[in-house]
Amino acid sequence: MVFTGIGAGLSAALLYLLMQWVQGLAWPGSTPGSLLHTASASAPWRHVAVLLGAGLLTGAGQLVLSGLSSGNGIDINAAIWFSAGRLPTLRTLGSAVLSIIIVGMGASLGREGAPKQAGAVFGNLLSERAHLSDEQRRLLVACGAGAGMSAAYGVPLGGALFALEVLRGVLALRLVLPALLASVIAAMVAWLAVPSGPIYVVPAYTNSISIVVWAILIAPIAGVVSVAYVRAIAWADRHRPTGWYRLLTPLIVMGAFGAVSIPFPQLLGNGRDISELAFTGTVAPLLLLAILILKPLATVLFVRSGAPGGLFTPSLTLGAMLGGLLGEGWALLWPGTPPGLYALIGAAAVLAATTQGPISTVVLMIEFTGHARSFIVPLLITVSLATLVSRLIEPRSIYDARLTDEQVAARLAARAPSSA
Repeated sequence: MVFTGIGAGLSAALLYLLMQWVQGLAWPGSTPGSLLHTASASAPWRHVAVLLGAGLLTGAGQLVLSGLSSGNGIDINAAIWFSAGRLPTLRTLGSAVLSIIIVGMGASLGREGAPKQAGAVFGNLLSERAHLSDEQRRLLVACGAGAGMSAAYGVPLGGALFALEVLRGVLALRLVLPALLASVIAAMVAWLAVPSGPIYVVPAYTNSISIVVWAILIAPIAGVVSVAYVRAIAWADRHRPTGWYRLLTPLIVMGAFGAVSIPFPQLLGNGRDISELAFTGTVAPLLLLAILILKPLATVLFVRSGAPGGLFTPSLTLGAMLGGLLGEGWALLWPGTPPGLYALIGAAAVLAATTQGPISTVVLMIEFTGHARSFIVPLLITVSLATLVSRLIEPRSIYDARLTDEQVAARLAARAPSSA
């Protein structure tokens, strides 16, 4: 676990520096956290040119990566559950590098996908070297992926719980301790390059009866929206382009996205910038509605085009826009709640429902914002209810999107004894 954590942390630091360099090159003067401001002031031609470049890189990269290995691909969840964590090393690392480059250029995907892949590769390689059993390999690969997320966002506890609850599918003391060790080490090593403060700077909101009632009412809505989003991602993944369409489709999708980003620069990147604005209540209702429609559509089309990348932050952004918009209506009936709190609770609801990881989501939201108690009651309520609703309708999480129906059924059957 120590070496897995070190490898994941170093990988996350290098990938962060690469993304920072690419983003500064594509959007001069931009740094992580300032893409929206820089893109808003950029010439329209740059939006189209940069995203066309990202499309060209994606298409060429996918053609190259497809020739590096054969097999069932590089999906971490599928590898953990059905290949005992075995991953093609070069193809997975190549996908991680391609992912972080296009995210730096403005692709509507999450940046956590790359360090997760790199961390999983370290877990797999160390498992090979130590001649671990299949069960031990599964755990080490999941911990490596969680350590990658921990390093990327500075969330050691959330990263460990994410590895076990979402990727491994079981929470147990014998698994928590190794996962924590890998995630803590990875986060500390990543401090070499990755900022260690809260990802989202938000006020210390307080609980009220109004926000608790609202959280109960919107949770089922968040659950249903999450199911629709997960199914859209699953559809997009099943219809990724093949053959030479791998080169053409990303050009069309990303060129169109670049044009749409001219009036809506908030669409660029993983969604962190616009989410933070929503968390502070500074996004107008019409813009909330526009991004609520366009951002998930963009992410689905990026997946459909074959682009590699994470889905974590885009899911959080979808929830922030949904919560902010529903909060605007609720404020007309029961005023007094800060607008940003609606977005924060909505983000947690959709994130929990799409990942089907309520415990890790609660911890991650606390680590993301640096606030442990100020909104914990509505957070727990909406996360629990939204996850329950989504799970009753769709057993597949957003990370299971590449699994077939038969594989999902096999996974659920395998989890049942462990969950009891």
